[in-house]
Amino acid sequence: MVDELAIATRDNLRSHLDATPYDWLILGVPQHVAYVTGYRSVAGDIFASHRMAALVNADSVVVVAPVADGGALLDHVDGDHHEPYGRFYFEGDHPVAGFADRHGSFAAALEAAARRFGVSGRIGIDTAIDQSEQTRLGSLPGIDEVDESADAWLRRVRSIKLPGEVALLEAAARLAENGIDAALSVAAPGVTERELVAVVAATMVEGGGLPRFLVVTSGERSAFSDARGTDRQLRPGDLVRFDVGCTVDGYWSDVGRTAIVEAPDALTSQRYAAIAAGEEAQLEMIRPGVSAEELFRTAVETVERGGLRPYRRHHCGHGIGTEVYEPPIVAAGVETLLEPGMVLCLETPFYEIGWGGMMVEDAVELTPTGARRLTHSDRSLRVIGQ
Repeated sequence: MVDELAIATRDNLRSHLDATPYDWLILGVPQHVAYVTGYRSVAGDIFASHRMAALVNADSVVVVAPVADGGALLDHVDGDHHEPYGRFYFEGDHPVAGFADRHGSFAAALEAAARRFGVSGRIGIDTAIDQSEQTRLGSLPGIDEVDESADAWLRRVRSIKLPGEVALLEAAARLAENGIDAALSVAAPGVTERELVAVVAATMVEGGGLPRFLVVTSGERSAFSDARGTDRQLRPGDLVRFDVGCTVDGYWSDVGRTAIVEAPDALTSQRYAAIAAGEEAQLEMIRPGVSAEELFRTAVETVERGGLRPYRRHHCGHGIGTEVYEPPIVAAGVETLLEPGMVLCLETPFYEIGWGGMMVEDAVELTPTGARRLTHSDRSLRVIGQ
C-alpha cells in the first residue's frame, strides 16, 4: 500500500508535469524514484551497481527494478507495473516467484517497460540514465526526443517541501539533537569519542531514525571535518565537535554542535562567539526572496567582524530533504532566491589543523512570511563538567 506522503509527492510532481513539454519522465536517481513511489531500496544502499527507474506520465507509474526488490516493491507499486530484471529466487504461489531471468539487464528491462506501456513523445530523463540507455530509448518507435533537462526541473519541484516532508525532516532533526544531548549528558574526561558515537546512534535508533553519519571528534581531531570517532579519550580543554545526521522514512537531518571539556580559554570563546554570530545573522535574515548568495555573504562578513578572519568557506549551508545536500547551496555565486517550502541547513564551521574545530548548524523551513527553525537545542558552546 502506497503511503499518503508518497501519493502526495507523486501527485505534486504530476501537477507540475502539466506545465512541461514532457509526455513521460524516466527517472533513475533513487531519490526521484522514491518521490513518485515511496519505495527506498535496501539493496540500493548496499550495492553501487543497483539500478532502478520509474517511468511516469499523467496516468501511470512503472518501476524497473531488480527481481530481489520485487517483494518489498509490491507495498508501493502494483505488481503489473514492475518490470523486473536479473536473477533472484522467491518461492511460493505468487507472481514474484516467476520474476527471475525475465530480463538480463537493467537496459533490457527499461526498453521492455517502455514498449509495454507505450512510452512515446518527448521523454524527460535524469542524470542516472546513461548515454547508451538514452540512445536505446531514442530508437524506440513513438519516442520523438529524449531530453536531459528533467533532472534540474525535478530538483526544483522537490526543493519545495510538502507539509508531510517537513514533518519528517523535523522529526529527523529532533533525533539528531536528542542524540547530541544524550551524548553530552555522559561526556566527561576519560570517555571516548566512540562511546559518544554509540550514545548518539542508540538515541536515533530508539526514536525510529536510521543513523547515517556520526562525526564526533575531540581535541585536535575536532578539526577533521568528516572523521569517524575513535578510542581517543576526552581530556580537559578539548573541543568536542558533533556533526550528525539520521533519516526518518528517507528524510535527512544534519545538525552541528560544539562542546568543550571544562571552561574555555579566551581564544576559544572569541572564536565560537564569532561563528555563532555568523549563523545567527543568517537565521535572522533568512526569508523568501533572499538569495542563497546573500545568506552566504552575511555569514562570512559577520564571522569576520567577530574577529575570526579571514573566514574562508566554500558554503555556509544547503538544502536538505531526501538527500543530505540538495539545492540551493548557500554559497558565493548561487543567485537562487529562497521560496516558501524550502528547507535549509545553515552552518558556520571553522577548522584549524593542530588547534581544533567548531561548528553550529541548524535546519530552517521557509514560510510565506519568514522562517521557522526545525532545531531547538542549545546552540551555545556547551561546557562539559559543569
